[in-house]
Amino acid sequence: MELTQDHRDILDEVLKWRRDVRHFRRDPLDPDVLARLRQRMDCAPSVGNARPWRVLQVDSPAIRASVIESFEACNAEAAENYGGQARADYLALKLAGLREAPVHLAVFTDTTVSEGRGLGRQTMPETLSYSTVMAIHTLWPAARAENIGVGWVSILDPGTVADILEVPGTWSLTGYLCLGYPQRPSDTPLLHEAGWQANTATRWRVV
Repeated sequence: MELTQDHRDILDEVLKWRRDVRHFRRDPLDPDVLARLRQRMDCAPSVGNARPWRVLQVDSPAIRASVIESFEACNAEAAENYGGQARADYLALKLAGLREAPVHLAVFTDTTVSEGRGLGRQTMPETLSYSTVMAIHTLWPAARAENIGVGWVSILDPGTVADILEVPGTWSLTGYLCLGYPQRPSDTPLLHEAGWQANTATRWRVV
């Protein structure tokens, strides 16, 4: 299939509107939509075709409450790394939509996956985690194309989340995602709006 300028224009729009969402509506997501997102996530590349991502959809209110407790503890600890106005700015940020998002996904990397037979990761074993990140990134614009927002919650203790979810010891938490319809779609990153950090130029040079 020969892709055209129309495809490139659509891709540009999807990437422009792919934002880290933290303000969600509570409307549930249709199971058919989630099934489409799973299928599109399966299109992600992976080292040696190992496909090491393991996705848990967290619906249990008790488990969600424990994850939120971990986030709040980690967030309070992170705030202590700032002082003065920077600390006030940090505390003013909304850094997760854990309470509002209708869908939570805990995405792990199976570090002992047998698929792929080790191809491509002998010298760089971290490419297993990179593969899971690629799967998350594939999910992200796919969700945006469905008018669904994704928020990546990184202010969590990975070991605590693994214990909460009782996963195998060979699974490593790569990302905890919130999915839902945004309260207010925007093509401007929240950290821009809050004045925390604007985009810096891409470091790209020819050597």
